[in-house]
Amino acid sequence: MGTEGWLADTRTSYDTVATSYADQVRDLLDETPYERSVLALFAELVQATDGGLVADVGCGPGRITAHLRSLGLDAFGIDLAPAMVETARREHPGLRFEVGSMTDLDLADASMAGLVAWYSLIHVPDDEVGPVFRHFRRVVRPGGLLLLGFHVGDESRLKTRGYGGHAMKVHVHRRQPAQVSAWLDDAGFTVEAQMTLRSAESPLGGIVFARRRTDSQ
Repeated sequence: MGTEGWLADTRTSYDTVATSYADQVRDLLDETPYERSVLALFAELVQATDGGLVADVGCGPGRITAHLRSLGLDAFGIDLAPAMVETARREHPGLRFEVGSMTDLDLADASMAGLVAWYSLIHVPDDEVGPVFRHFRRVVRPGGLLLLGFHVGDESRLKTRGYGGHAMKVHVHRRQPAQVSAWLDDAGFTVEAQMTLRSAESPLGGIVFARRRTDSQ
């Protein structure tokens, strides 16, 4: 399937489940103290390098964007599904949310102090992950920080129903941290930390902190 095929399926699926999805994940951070610690560390590290704009890519209904704002970051959200963006704007009035794709970010080069992709890479096919990470590198400034959350494993499965029983058509890809780190290295990032954890967020989640290398590295 070409890029437009899986993107269209993902967009339609999350437009369909936007309200149910928001209801399901709205309070999830209350149940995931380790993830809250990860996000707090990300905020601390971004602020330690003079702060700046932070993009939450694949923001869904905006819960992570809003949490990053509560931690003092100038964060905004981007999501592929217009209904998700509408939901995020409704749930978090006054915050910035826009429709966009991680495969073609409409952001200026080196304009982001940091970027978060929180379980939003899980529908991206393997052969598209490298190009997506290169887009991330383009928009993150040298020395800027990237935070990824993803499901750990070795399999992909087609999800045809979810979030209130609505019809969906998305592949869910589980990956090993070593593979994700290799893709990041190829794209121009240096991995600084990685971990796995079990929580309400994922049966086995992977967390990676990476920093965009400077041109001299």
